[in-house]
Amino acid sequence: MADMPVEEYVCTRIRRAEQALMAHHEAVLRGYGLTMTQYTVLLTLSRDDAMSGAQLARACGVTQQSMATVLTGMQNKQLIDRKPSPVHAKVMIATLTPTGRDLLNHAYQEVIVLERALTDRFTSDEHKQFCEYLDRATATLIEQTPTAHTN
Repeated sequence: MADMPVEEYVCTRIRRAEQALMAHHEAVLRGYGLTMTQYTVLLTLSRDDAMSGAQLARACGVTQQSMATVLTGMQNKQLIDRKPSPVHAKVMIATLTPTGRDLLNHAYQEVIVLERALTDRFTSDEHKQFCEYLDRATATLIEQTPTAHTN
């Protein structure tokens, strides 16, 4: 493996693909005044309707502190609404506003173009196999990630 050029490493290829994907999405979303995290919040809320900041932080892969800042900005833009949870008064529950849903729908129509282009690059069998390979790679990455040990 030491003789293999770094460009041929699987992790390098995954990283390059992820960087290209993020660059594409960020360029598209910039036209809508959205960051990737804001878009992910809108997309997540469109599927699950009402979620806490902690739930959204986990779904977006950011800290709760970062998510609190994101949600405040989105609320100021009237993309989301937040109300106290009926179960825990200190927990705020975020929901999409009509403005947020409309913005998501427009942005999604442009983002989905890339998904279709990628799908069209493969035959149906290749697409299925490629997705299986990606899922297997993701599982391996998760398995190999060290976890914090508490004493």
